[in-house]
Amino acid sequence: MSVATDDLGGVREILKRKEADLIRTLQKREGISIERSADQMDEIQYASERDLAIGNVDRESTLLRDVKAAVRRMHDGSFGDCIECEVPISPKRLAAVPWASRCIKCQESADRDGRAAGSMDDGEIGASVA
Repeated sequence: MSVATDDLGGVREILKRKEADLIRTLQKREGISIERSADQMDEIQYASERDLAIGNVDRESTLLRDVKAAVRRMHDGSFGDCIECEVPISPKRLAAVPWASRCIKCQESADRDGRAAGSMDDGEIGASVA
């Protein structure tokens, strides 16, 4: 494991808070309801809002899976090591994206190859973190 044991407590707390926040957010799904209107423009607006809400739920669900996977890696002792090349993930990257499962090199490769399905561990911020 490449992360110091004393650092894990703080990271574990961050991950648990993120997990709880995502669960709360995902329980609020009022934007997904199908609304009907006689006005065609209102129908289009409702459909656009619903599509946006569904996209948000999908993104947050993926992030929740990544956070839970990071907690599992903490328990099995592999937290902080890249799931692809097993090289330690940069502490700067883990500080920015505690649920990161890949080092920046492997994440960039996965993004290029389209292999990032099921692992949205860095969103926009992680791509610039070394």
